[in-house]
Amino acid sequence: MLTETCLQPGHLARAVVHASWQDKLEVFWASDSGRSLSDFLEARLAANARVFPPEPLRALRLTALSDVRVLILGQDPYHGFGQAEGLAFSVQTGVKWPPSLRNIFKERLNDLGLQSPLSGSLLPWAAQGVLLLNTALTVEEGRAGSHAKCGWDKLTDSLMQAVAARPQPCVFMLWGAHAQAKSAMIRQSAAGPCLLLAANHPSPLSALRGPWPFMGCGHFSAAQAWLADHGLSVDWSLEA
Repeated sequence: MLTETCLQPGHLARAVVHASWQDKLEVFWASDSGRSLSDFLEARLAANARVFPPEPLRALRLTALSDVRVLILGQDPYHGFGQAEGLAFSVQTGVKWPPSLRNIFKERLNDLGLQSPLSGSLLPWAAQGVLLLNTALTVEEGRAGSHAKCGWDKLTDSLMQAVAARPQPCVFMLWGAHAQAKSAMIRQSAAGPCLLLAANHPSPLSALRGPWPFMGCGHFSAAQAWLADHGLSVDWSLEA
């Protein structure tokens, strides 16, 4: 359980991640883009902006680079108070499910026959090697996309490239236009077997819209079958 609801000043400088990601982060924070992003975030916090989530790099603490079997890529964190918990599309136990998460569970039901879980937390997926990442890792309260062009993409691009460059098989689920824009980069970086699955964002604004509706995309079963062909598995049931 997270003790904070918002990002706190100085958090990123002391953030703990798995050692396998550390070199990527060190290179990024030492770069012009990294310093600019850090300065921007500290300035917004100094201006009393409420920035979510409290632990933007949590996915990198919970899932090691070598363990990634599936990378689910969204756009940016939930912008409602108390929703985002540092894993794309996930909310803490007891938090009302945002519409995007409800649609994910509906698609999971239609695709695999799995009933809605008791909790909206996707921690069990992260523990199995599902890297729950957004293209931007922070957002301000009530302002969707507010940090989309502040430099996070430089880091998240390098993280995706690192996943693709491994020899291990990996499924990339690209949900929404921001995520789909990364497909060419992933293919160019791929050193091992990878499956790219593209669909619209699960938001109600786009989940049913063409050309790749999220509802009915079948990504969960497609990933399950492809991973099985490569001797791997992910349990999508969300049982603790």
